[in-house]
Amino acid sequence: MREPLANAVECGLPQALEVMGERWSFMILRAAFNKLYHFEEFLSELGIARNILSNRLAKLVEHGVLERTACADDRRKIEYRLTQKGLDLLPAMLALRQWGEKYSSGVLSNPVLVDSRDWQPIRGVAILAHDGRSLDYSELRWQDRDRLGQNGDVAKDQAA
Repeated sequence: MREPLANAVECGLPQALEVMGERWSFMILRAAFNKLYHFEEFLSELGIARNILSNRLAKLVEHGVLERTACADDRRKIEYRLTQKGLDLLPAMLALRQWGEKYSSGVLSNPVLVDSRDWQPIRGVAILAHDGRSLDYSELRWQDRDRLGQNGDVAKDQAA
């Protein structure tokens, strides 16, 4: 079986690209992961035009990636904070960053993201099987959801 490419409704990729499918959205998200919260911080750190920043922040808020709240100490100032939906984009961000490091000019990013428990660099983002094994492209297959059991298993005689 192969993925039906014509029906975008049954695939999460077009919806994800609708929200995040351009450079500035990813750069804003990266800044938010680096604990930037205020419009002026995004503006000065990213070198983005004011109108583009305003538009992208509004879109990220509209789609629930960021939330817009008044600052506790000064209600006139607004903060943009990652929601759980935004935090869930971290693996995708890391995968894109690692891909860029591997296939760009060969310059490795600095600083390096490490595990806060033992200060060791994180591994590359990988596709993991249900049992934790790392999989490569040749080990993947598409399966109709209707043929999966309640626990997600495919009956051996149904696997195609």
